[in-house]
Amino acid sequence: MTPTIPGRAGATIPGRAGELLASLGDRAVLCDLYDEIGSGVYHDIAGRDPQEVRELLGLVRATPGPVLDLAAGSGRLTMPLLALGREVTALDLSEHMLALLRARLDAAPALRERCTVVRGDMSAFALGRRYPVIVLGTTSISLLDEAGRSGLYEAVRAHLEPEGRFLLTTVAVDPGYAGPAEVEEEYTTAGGRAFRIFEHWVTGDAARTVTIFPAEPGPAGPVEVCTTSVGVLPADRLEAELTAAGFAVHGRTVLPSVSRRLGDVLLETGARA
Repeated sequence: MTPTIPGRAGATIPGRAGELLASLGDRAVLCDLYDEIGSGVYHDIAGRDPQEVRELLGLVRATPGPVLDLAAGSGRLTMPLLALGREVTALDLSEHMLALLRARLDAAPALRERCTVVRGDMSAFALGRRYPVIVLGTTSISLLDEAGRSGLYEAVRAHLEPEGRFLLTTVAVDPGYAGPAEVEEEYTTAGGRAFRIFEHWVTGDAARTVTIFPAEPGPAGPVEVCTTSVGVLPADRLEAELTAAGFAVHGRTVLPSVSRRLGDVLLETGARA
């Protein structure tokens, strides 16, 4: 049977990742990257990744006051924002990711006092207050389709103070990339867990597939494999959408590249009067 992506009817896992998954047969336990199992894997790999954190914090420092952290996950940005001395509202849809964040906050009571954790959809939220800074990192806007992004823009405008800043990251596509559609890397976490990470993306496609295997699955027993489909939203298109939604783009920063074909871009925006 052809392996499919959880939550996406009919979407299959392509390339070598799909072949490896099929070779595991009934041993494979396929998980979404944000479910109970996948959230722990995601946190181990990305939860303490410094990519974009320094640049985002630099922009946040320029605007005092509380911060709304959208798609906060396990606190990759929330914890550094709290360390700045800010009051932070951390919003995420995944209860499993928020459970990891709450555990981190429980271990840091001085920070916990300034953090409000909210389970909510970043494309449709109503918190009853405004913020001078709203952040959406980790290129998480790519998790939303066009309708979801439209809802996000509307909700952000409703929650952003008149002179506030909306800071978000997305991808920059290397037009000169001529390599394979699928790239693989091995990653070992600080705790010693080793993974094989496959990313499959055909240039021009609207989404890429990320699949994560344990590096050493062992000769027997279940093997947890995490996968997700992530949109590819180039910075130029995002800027055009933001402008049409009533935002002004005040700055664009190209971040250090961690991929052979997709880089990250940080946008500093604000709502037009």
